[in-house]
Amino acid sequence: MKLQRYLLPVILTILLTGCAGIRPQTAPRDTAAPNDSPSKILPSAAQAFIDAALAMRGEPYRYGGEAPGGFDCSGLVSYAAKQAGFRIPRTAEEQLQSGIPVKRDALQPGDLVFMRIPRKLHVGIATGDGKFVHAPSTGGRVRVDPLDAQPYRDGFVAARRIQP
Repeated sequence: MKLQRYLLPVILTILLTGCAGIRPQTAPRDTAAPNDSPSKILPSAAQAFIDAALAMRGEPYRYGGEAPGGFDCSGLVSYAAKQAGFRIPRTAEEQLQSGIPVKRDALQPGDLVFMRIPRKLHVGIATGDGKFVHAPSTGGRVRVDPLDAQPYRDGFVAARRIQP
């Protein structure tokens, strides 16, 4: 039992270190073009954001959780942003006020998606292909679900593109 207690953190550290060391190659950007949106996550930052959240798949939901061992929805988003090298507010309500609005049919990987389920605001990170990663609710675990699945489809309220 003691071996398992010490082995899990070592394995998680190795896995997270391996993910952090792999960066997609992108063309250097010395200066932004005048038409570039300052609120758009650069492609490499968006991918790092998504990868950090996906690395937490299987972690349990924990109200107020914002670290491996337990996440609530906005805690997962905040944690993944920190791992990707930028900060966003901690709560779903504050996250809903961040960045710029995005129409549902214009979602890009790395955009935040918000829904009301049933009375609470829920947030996740769009991964592409109509899916998102999130920490669902008590008893659940961090996972990827289709945005068109219930209750997410009917509860969808907004999407935001955030700044790195």
